Amino acid sequence: MAIRLKKSVFIIILLLAFSSCEKFEMRGFFLSYESANIRFEQSMEWNKDHPFMEIDIEAEEYTIFAMSDSHSGGTVNLNFFLDEAVAEGAVAALMAGDLTTGHAEDYRVFKDHLPDPDSLLCFPVVGNHDLYFDGWKQFYSLLGSSTYLFTVSTPQAADLFICLDTGGGTLGSDQLAWLKDVLQTRRSSYRHCIIFTHNNLFRIRHTASTNPPVEELRVLTDLCVRHNINMVLSGHDHKKNEAALGNTVHITMDALQDGYKDAGYLVLDIGPDRVAHEFVQLQ
Repeated sequence: MAIRLKKSVFIIILLLAFSSCEKFEMRGFFLSYESANIRFEQSMEWNKDHPFMEIDIEAEEYTIFAMSDSHSGGTVNLNFFLDEAVAEGAVAALMAGDLTTGHAEDYRVFKDHLPDPDSLLCFPVVGNHDLYFDGWKQFYSLLGSSTYLFTVSTPQAADLFICLDTGGGTLGSDQLAWLKDVLQTRRSSYRHCIIFTHNNLFRIRHTASTNPPVEELRVLTDLCVRHNINMVLSGHDHKKNEAALGNTVHITMDALQDGYKDAGYLVLDIGPDRVAHEFVQLQ
């Protein structure tokens, strides 16, 4: 009995040590094939050839649709979400990770169901399930960068959207430095600022899967307050939630996955003096 207990304690210590190390990011009990810093470096290479998108619109108010955790294999809910976004004239669709199971076939299914950019601009980031089965290679080849930004400009102002890779549970040192620089040099030029990523900063369903390091959480929440981030959008926990810290609203979205009883998505209503949101539940 004592030997078994010692082995269990050793395994727990080992997992905790790995989860705090960039070289061995934890996604449940799976080890990443690439660290956060490696994915960030590759994302920056992609960004060199694909400049950050600047979206110009004629209205002062606009709508953005957001979803997470489609885990595509099935695509009924995904198709409904995309069709509604197009029908409502959404400026863009934010896709906050766990879009697939990581399998190459699921990536192809997901990619094939995305609408033409002329109909709807889609902005995906990677989640922990997207990294399974060496999935980053599929994400990168089919969807591109997972660390980037884009802007939406109205006749009177412009808004900043920052897209972050937390698929392995941590930003990593290089991506965190990039985020700090973006906020320091660019945030003041924009009216609203929204960050979206997969891993929610405020966990409401505690599991062993990709829990962010406490020190990183403190840095991120401080950055949000100091730079007046309006909203942080995430998924991961498969259960909608909202919490406010300072002027920042932290939103966790329901999973969009087919067969999930509480499947849903989020609609953002953005105007001169507001970033409002509505949870939409699928029947």
